[in-house]
Amino acid sequence: MALRFLFSILTLSLVMLGLANCSNAGKIVIYWGQNGNEGSLAETCATRNYEYVIIAFLPTFIPTQNPMINLAGHCNPQSANGCMALSSDIKFCQSKGIKVLLSLRGDKGSYPLESTQEASLVATYLWNNFLGGNSSSRPLGPAVLDGIDFDIEGGSSNQHWGDLARYLKGYNGKKVYITAAPQCPFPDAWLGNALTTGLFDFVWVQFYNNPSCQYNSDEFNNFEQAWKQWTLDIPAKKIFLGLPASLEAAGSGYIPVGNLTSIVLPAIKGSSKYGGVMLWSRYYDVLSGYSSSIKSYV
Repeated sequence: MALRFLFSILTLSLVMLGLANCSNAGKIVIYWGQNGNEGSLAETCATRNYEYVIIAFLPTFIPTQNPMINLAGHCNPQSANGCMALSSDIKFCQSKGIKVLLSLRGDKGSYPLESTQEASLVATYLWNNFLGGNSSSRPLGPAVLDGIDFDIEGGSSNQHWGDLARYLKGYNGKKVYITAAPQCPFPDAWLGNALTTGLFDFVWVQFYNNPSCQYNSDEFNNFEQAWKQWTLDIPAKKIFLGLPASLEAAGSGYIPVGNLTSIVLPAIKGSSKYGGVMLWSRYYDVLSGYSSSIKSYV
């Protein structure tokens, strides 16, 4: 009787441990759209390697103009049907439980958010053209995206991105995910203020092209301290480790699969804020197979 009781307790403990491990399982995020040779959006989602796919980019978002999306060789936004054929791909991804977001590339040519009022205008513009609103100029067709990603790396102001996030969160209906891809030096030069608002669901920090805080086997403490600061000081639901998907994908910061799975991930997965890994980009992941190699470890 006692042996049976102990066996039951052991079995229950193993089940609870398995549930705990699953609840903290990481996810993989991929950026898609900047190379016509990376395959279609539907093919990307069909791999089932990614839980979030970020369409990149919308580099110009001026409320008085029709949206001009930049998706490299995938479609011509200036043609008659533009990129509207992507609507069916977006819906396919969403039918698989994959969230599809649009990334704002805020640098040269982007709309300068220089006031709260301008942030409100841009939010309305994004809502009507890509989210749950209505517009005659929806560049991706009728599909309703799951959210907006902020990849802001320049511009004339860093003061009102938090206002834009707040306005986007204020719409009723389908949940709008708000995410960001800041650089790992803390605080981020352009999104530092916005990220303290608590409005961002997920933050995938770019731990590449930033030698001061990216992984380096000789100075591992710098990386650990940077990760700790992001997870402790930014009130997002989850923080993701942003990496290049191959050696060629970035100037620096690539982590070989063996180092990632045996050294880096074990060092950061203990954080309750750990969300998984973000990869730049689908094109390089196709070449390297990086996501397939790390999926069972993330």
